[in-house]
Amino acid sequence: MPSRLSPTTARTRTGALLASVATLVSVGALHPAPAAAASAPAPSPHVTSAVLDLDGTGRTPVLHGQDRAYDTASIVKVDILAALLLRAQDAGRQLTAEERGRAEPMIERSDNTAANALWREIGQASGLAAANKRLGLTSTTGGPGVKWGLTRTTASDQIRLLRAVFDGDTTAKAGSATKSALNAKSRTYIRSLMGKVIAEQSWGVSAAGGSGGAWALKNGWLQRNTTGLWDVNSVGQVTVKGHRYLVAVLSNGSASMSDGVSLVERTARAAVA
Repeated sequence: MPSRLSPTTARTRTGALLASVATLVSVGALHPAPAAAASAPAPSPHVTSAVLDLDGTGRTPVLHGQDRAYDTASIVKVDILAALLLRAQDAGRQLTAEERGRAEPMIERSDNTAANALWREIGQASGLAAANKRLGLTSTTGGPGVKWGLTRTTASDQIRLLRAVFDGDTTAKAGSATKSALNAKSRTYIRSLMGKVIAEQSWGVSAAGGSGGAWALKNGWLQRNTTGLWDVNSVGQVTVKGHRYLVAVLSNGSASMSDGVSLVERTARAAVA
């Protein structure tokens, strides 16, 4: 009959065994590490760009990639501001101090709290749709409820919006040139804010202009909860060798925000070149 260990001895041996197991596990000696499973394929991001040379002879944007719909993330803030300005124009007034106090950080610093308030003020998705009909956009759908960042748009539609802001008195609508719904003062206001985006957010289509190039832009970035992948977008105007270009680059599926930024900048440079 095997001898019984005293409780103290049993506890001592059990503790020693657990300590040994912990040591073995920590150095990987308990069991050899299983062979690494085949790594998952790297995500394949999608990207689409559209470019229009405002100082060229044509008025048809050059499209690179499939003109599919992407989540806007914060680039929709330009559209929100345009809708707000149209409402003010219709009422025959300027923006109030409170509205300016929200519009400016919304564009210059991409302030989300300000965007939340103005999204509600314009009537959320239905208000955006009404404004976009006047601005000539045909493929943009406002996000559900308060989720303005999940608005869906295409690169071609973003060029239509940029034309409404930057292209003098004309914009693209149903393939023809028509007067922009935004008046000169409204267009100047949007352009001025897009030209004052803070330094940390001045990446994106500005890369197409090179160091020291003139630009006015708005960027958007959003990590999707369902996949962990990133939507990264950039829209605006850049000046290259004396020509003003409207540039929209939309992307999704990047593994990190920095990967998305690099993809957007490479695409912008290639599109303008």
